[in-house]
Amino acid sequence: MVGEVSIEEFVAARGPALVWFAFVLCAGDPQRAEDLVQAALAKVLRRWDRICAGGQPEAYLQCVIVTENVSWRRRRSASERPTDVLPESATVDAYTVVDAQDAAWRMLRDLPARQRAVLVLRYLEDWQDAAIAQALGCSEVTVRTQAARALQKLRAKLGEEWTVTAGSEDHA
Repeated sequence: MVGEVSIEEFVAARGPALVWFAFVLCAGDPQRAEDLVQAALAKVLRRWDRICAGGQPEAYLQCVIVTENVSWRRRRSASERPTDVLPESATVDAYTVVDAQDAAWRMLRDLPARQRAVLVLRYLEDWQDAAIAQALGCSEVTVRTQAARALQKLRAKLGEEWTVTAGSEDHA
């Protein structure tokens, strides 16, 4: 039964999934993802029995991770940014896939934390708008607005060239 699971057993079983969730939520920063999960676990440690009694400890932890990620941005230490300019490589063609993934992570990273949280919860975790609204402490309309704005920003960054290329591959 879920209520009888110790936090150690839960982390052993579901810890990697929580770190992956945080990794995507913070746009591919593995150290920050681990820090988010650790901070969330530290916050729930004293209340673990009550959280398990609620029947959905993973969903509860995901909400705590989302909240930590959003508040992390407000802290002064979160103002550091990695550089966008990478050194040139002699074999650029071999890294095309990696470059595309890096560009996708950058686009996600550049979104505001709330918009990124809405996209991750909606499209990666398949949450309903009502659950996302409850987790973020806002209305469902705000969730839909944040999602629409985030997708609009991502589409604008992708541009017409990607849309045409992707569209032609679907019909091939």
